[in-house]
Amino acid sequence: MNNTLFKSCDAIVSCDDNSTVHQNADLLVVGNSISKIASNIPESDIPANTDVIDGTGHFVYPGLINTHHHFFQCFVRNHAHLDWTKYSVIEWLDLIYPLFSKLDEACFYHSSIAAMGELIKHGCTTAFDHQYNFPRHAGKNIVDRQFEAAELLGMRFHAGRGGNTLPKSEGSTIPDEMCETTDEFIADCARLIDTYHDSQPYSMRQVAVAPCQPVNSYIETFKESIALARDKKVLLHSHVGEGESEVIRQRTGLRTVDWCENIGFVGSDVWLAHCWELNGSEIKQLAKTQTGVSHCPEPVYLVGAEVTPIPEMQAAGVRIGLGVDGAASNDNSNLMHCIHSAYMLQALVASQHNFPVPKPKLFLNYATRGGADLLNRPELGSLAPGQAADLFTLDTRKVEYVGALHDPESLIAKLGITTNVDLTMINGRIVWRNGEFPGLDEHKMAAEAQSHVQRVVYKHL
Repeated sequence: MNNTLFKSCDAIVSCDDNSTVHQNADLLVVGNSISKIASNIPESDIPANTDVIDGTGHFVYPGLINTHHHFFQCFVRNHAHLDWTKYSVIEWLDLIYPLFSKLDEACFYHSSIAAMGELIKHGCTTAFDHQYNFPRHAGKNIVDRQFEAAELLGMRFHAGRGGNTLPKSEGSTIPDEMCETTDEFIADCARLIDTYHDSQPYSMRQVAVAPCQPVNSYIETFKESIALARDKKVLLHSHVGEGESEVIRQRTGLRTVDWCENIGFVGSDVWLAHCWELNGSEIKQLAKTQTGVSHCPEPVYLVGAEVTPIPEMQAAGVRIGLGVDGAASNDNSNLMHCIHSAYMLQALVASQHNFPVPKPKLFLNYATRGGADLLNRPELGSLAPGQAADLFTLDTRKVEYVGALHDPESLIAKLGITTNVDLTMINGRIVWRNGEFPGLDEHKMAAEAQSHVQRVVYKHL
């Protein structure tokens, strides 16, 4: 692995405890971690085999951390008739799950390539994928193929082994083809943890136990998930508070947050996706139990019901990260744009809340340090000596940045950057630079993926 010196960067946004922004500074990467950040790092501190990158005009940021996604849904996007705008979440699941059930192993591999590639192009360096779709015909090696895709691209990958166990005949939205037993779900979770999970600092592979959602699984599935995850010392994840609370109340007498707390599916080793329908009491419960929330702002536009109360969560002390969510409800894998969307959504509904909108720079923190906290990765999410060399750069010598360069911390939240970053580095390796994935043929990867969309998806629409 080469060493890299980013020389004379206009700004290095650290996202550290003091919100330090280093102006006109150098950043030295040695191996897979940051060695030094300072103005004019002396040559005596720079190893002989160091590549030098001119940082003039560039802002450097910590790599973004995506805490909720469904990679396979990249194969099911830009279909207006499937938008949530016409349905409740439960109705939408009934409509779209039969299509999901048609995917095969090759589809899961190539959709992972597409999703992770797009994430990397927009500055994301660590991605968690909630892979809950296991059609029987596709076999059990789907997550294995995702790790294969992550290694190809150089992505730091957290795999959420999801699953659904409640049959449609008992009130779920899951087609029989996608339904597993609790035993087979737990057995495969254990296999994946034993095979891939690396808990060491700077690890590139981790596994979380992630039953899909309470409405589509038996309570025993969640209880067994808790037991396995805490025995193996891995994290837990699921969907909560995205329109299902009334369904759970009708079934169990409890809204979803109470249901989760009642069985122990809360704690510092748990984070939940969405949570846009939570009330004040439930928010306080999450804060008290140190349960985290992955806020996925862009699907909120389609749901159109409630905007996730991020200011109230922030005030209560809830741990917050950002997620892209699946492309069936977002249509892109651009976490950087989610920073802007999250900020703008809160500004839109500010008059409806008793809490001020968090400062724009905090939305960058949700996508960096917040994500690192949810995934229990203290070595990620900030730029400082000893931290992982996960970062991206923006060349700000362009017309779209004129007038905005005085506040690098707020830049992304305020401007809504949709273009590709100029460079992405993961674990000390440059995986995207000057419009290319070094050593990979993007056109070939895209064509191969699209061929499987046409082979499997289009004929079922």
